[in-house]
Amino acid sequence: MTEDSQRNFRSVYYEKVGFRGVEEKKSLEILLKDDRLGILPPHHESHAQVMLWRKEQYGDILHALKVVRFVSEATPLVEVYLRMYQLECGKLPRSPSFPLEPEDEVFLAIAKAVEEMVEDSVDCYWIIRCFVNQLNNKYRESLPQLPKAFEQYLNLEDSRLLSHLKTCSALCKLPYDLWFKRCFAGCLPESSLQRVWDKVISGSCKILVFVAVEILLTFKIKVMALNSAEKITKFLENIPQDSSDAIVSKAIDLWHKHCGTPVHSA
Repeated sequence: MTEDSQRNFRSVYYEKVGFRGVEEKKSLEILLKDDRLGILPPHHESHAQVMLWRKEQYGDILHALKVVRFVSEATPLVEVYLRMYQLECGKLPRSPSFPLEPEDEVFLAIAKAVEEMVEDSVDCYWIIRCFVNQLNNKYRESLPQLPKAFEQYLNLEDSRLLSHLKTCSALCKLPYDLWFKRCFAGCLPESSLQRVWDKVISGSCKILVFVAVEILLTFKIKVMALNSAEKITKFLENIPQDSSDAIVSKAIDLWHKHCGTPVHSA
């Protein structure tokens, strides 16, 4: 049995016996061990050498940025990670004073979330880099389709709530970038975010849709009481944090309800 099939079998088994939030490998471990994501090779005996190379590469990129005075010791780490990524991708602007692009804001939001989960700066950068690359490459065509999928599943779960959003002209103004481009970074707390990213990393960005749907269902009374797109959007951008774990658990239930037991469903 391959590592993939073992991982997927155990995930399904845990969820069938009632532990749907449990993953036998957490997202960060998958990022560091899954060779398809390009961080480490499948042979564990090579990991130490590869990690050494990654550390040296990190140091080289950081040194180059300091030489051209794009970063300094006072530069926040998340901004350092962004400049490193831009340099590697050939997208470093001509001056650090140039305004950030929307994709840079997405990177920073994800970087801030990962920074709260990982202490080592080298590991942190490579995890951010890999996660962003997965979003930009594997899910490049899927992510733009998620708002439509959100509307579809919300209609199935609560057509009256969807009608209210349409009546208020709020449907097209919902925080889709926060939900689907930033993958709820800056919206959900660390513990809840990790559970959502576990699913994204293991192969399904559709979980993001069900988290968004469940947020609407959880705060239905509040949303129905708001009568403008601006008020609805502002509320959804700053939802109460104490309900996050329950929201994610219910979102996973919805995911299974509508998609069966998806393993790598984009």
